Amino acid sequence: MHFLITILGLAMITFIIWWFFGKHEVSQQEAVVRGNHQEIQVSVDGGYIPQTIVLKKGIPATLVFHRKDPSSCLDQVVFSDFGIHEDLPMKKDFPITITPAEVGEFGFACGMNMIHGKLIVK
Repeated sequence: MHFLITILGLAMITFIIWWFFGKHEVSQQEAVVRGNHQEIQVSVDGGYIPQTIVLKKGIPATLVFHRKDPSSCLDQVVFSDFGIHEDLPMKKDFPITITPAEVGEFGFACGMNMIHGKLIVK
């Protein structure tokens, strides 16, 4: 019995170390540019997929969010650098249009600021 408890304890410690200190793969995708517009699909399911979105500077962009996760944390998306705070409907495409005027990295998050994503403007 003590052996089983020791093994479970070590497994939990290993998981915690991996969770907080491990290098987790981040999904990154570039928006598709068509003429003078760029667009990307973002799935909202336990997080943002892709988590990092790459846009081109000065070209209007539509980020089409599709929320699959019923969690109340993910029912909003906030782009504080762009003054955007939107409610995301369940199981529907929801477009958000921005024109990235500056090169740089800009964060976005759920309404509770627990789940994060990143825009990279080149």
